[in-house]
Amino acid sequence: MFGYITVCQKELKIKDFDLYRSYYCGLCHALKKQYGRTGQMLLNYDMTFLAILLSALYEPEEETVKARCIPHPVRKHEERFCDVTRYAADMTVLLAREKALDDWTDEKKLPSRVLALLLEGGAGKAGDHWIRQRNSLRENLAGLKLDEQKEEYDIDRMAGYTGRFLGEIFVWKEDVWEPHLRRLGYYLGKFIYLRDAWEDREKDRKKENYNLFLAGAKHGKNYSREQGQDMLTDTMAHACAAFERLPVIRCGEILRNILYAGVWNGFAATEDARIEVK
Repeated sequence: MFGYITVCQKELKIKDFDLYRSYYCGLCHALKKQYGRTGQMLLNYDMTFLAILLSALYEPEEETVKARCIPHPVRKHEERFCDVTRYAADMTVLLAREKALDDWTDEKKLPSRVLALLLEGGAGKAGDHWIRQRNSLRENLAGLKLDEQKEEYDIDRMAGYTGRFLGEIFVWKEDVWEPHLRRLGYYLGKFIYLRDAWEDREKDRKKENYNLFLAGAKHGKNYSREQGQDMLTDTMAHACAAFERLPVIRCGEILRNILYAGVWNGFAATEDARIEVK
């Protein structure tokens, strides 16, 4: 993923940050146990958010241990894991392999090919177990690729691909909470796609890569900084509204910190830097 769905640490209580970190380290533990060192390298904030969200909602039995690791060799830290953490690890690997295959097909990046081969066995097993999520991921990545080749510039259409497959990933169980989880994942996926495209405009222009906003500019669809921020804010408002429909109490402060503050980490600085360059 893109690493946008993270905490705003300066606005989080120490005890809540320690709890957040225990899930982050728990996901790292699950990735290593299920997929080895290669899986562990895929650890990211976006799937940590998913692990915390689903754990808070379903309250599965959790296991915690105190352990050292390579990044923290001296002081033991808490690792928290459960069935949800293992699910998040499966989704991490499934996403990474499909993305690596996509990058190899599009740009013939050798590291992407190597990563896809390394993950082939593990991602294959995860995909066979989580068929709905795998099929949605493949279908939407294929649709996204075709529309990028056509220089499509419809914002909802293009961002909707990421929204749909992330919405399916957020639905761990098809139950009463399914509509709200799918809607939350959908709008978070759209936000991730839109923010990434917005911040990569200059880089994609120089490299002559596809970019949603550059494609739109060719057809007179130009967006100011204020319009871009309004678009992202509106998308996150829908995500937050879906979240507030879920009966989440435990970890509520952490999750709201991420949704209302953390997702904007670095955004203002990126925009200010772009203005200074101009």
